Amino acid sequence: MRKSNKSREQLMQELRSAYEGGASIRKLVESTGRSYGSIHSMLRESGTAMRSRGGPNHRTRRRAAS
Repeated sequence: MRKSNKSREQLMQELRSAYEGGASIRKLVESTGRSYGSIHSMLRESGTAMRSRGGPNHRTRRRAAS
């Protein structure tokens, strides 16, 4: 998915499909050569449901016992 003459709409659909198939934004950045911000914007613009932050190394903050 390197930068090409593809229409923006076509690229957004490909990005959405890849993201919904499990690809991370960082992987999409790597495969397209575009910035993180542009990938994120195109995913949002295409109506993609964004996943929560974090991957396998993400640690959620634990609540203190009351």
